[in-house]
Amino acid sequence: MANHKLYIHEFVDILGQNRARYMHHATANWSPQAREERGQLCFGVFGTVGTTGRWPEVVNMWEEDGFEGMASSFERELSSPKLQDPSLEVWWAEAAKYRRGGLDRLLIPAPWTRTIEELTADGVRGEVYAHELVQVKPGRSPEFLEHVRDTAIAAHAPHGMQLVGAFETAMRNDSECLVIWAIESWSAWAAYERKQRSDEGLLTWRNAIRDVAIDWQRTLLVEAEFSPMRIGRQPEIGDRRKLEEV
Repeated sequence: MANHKLYIHEFVDILGQNRARYMHHATANWSPQAREERGQLCFGVFGTVGTTGRWPEVVNMWEEDGFEGMASSFERELSSPKLQDPSLEVWWAEAAKYRRGGLDRLLIPAPWTRTIEELTADGVRGEVYAHELVQVKPGRSPEFLEHVRDTAIAAHAPHGMQLVGAFETAMRNDSECLVIWAIESWSAWAAYERKQRSDEGLLTWRNAIRDVAIDWQRTLLVEAEFSPMRIGRQPEIGDRRKLEEV
């Protein structure tokens, strides 16, 4: 079945040593409410491994029911004079203690990429995740995603890596893609990085996209305690704890 969802991708800047509190607040405190009120599912909440990217940072991804679902969420959020969903006022006030801002984008999935419910049903999970933000030549993001399907999945499989998702950024010039991989262990990641210029499959993959991809940045992510792939389901109200305990 083709994936017709739409994804919110967020880079969230964290204040001080509050990353664990914010990740719990986003999963156990917000996700059940989002699912009930908006039909929005948590795709994943991750902490960026700072040595590979910005720190302290959290990456959130949310699954909406296509552009129509996103429009409904926007309408709910922005119809208030405060430009804020009234039911989120308490949640936002608490979140403000842990974050100072961020940067979002909307992502369109490749039709064959799995939804979060399919990923959890299939038992997809990594000890660590590779997050690859790819700049491609304008107009060629669909072509890049085809290369992911046709070449990258097979090239990465021998290294203990499963595809979590392949996406193109909406509202841009078909010039940015995101690919996320679940990696089975830290030692598998180390071996994968060491073999970038020697493994035949990885070289085939890099050669396949040489004329399409301008540049990319791979950072590493680790999952929040109640991120869906980690627990095999969506976070529930029963997962909530007092944030002082986190």
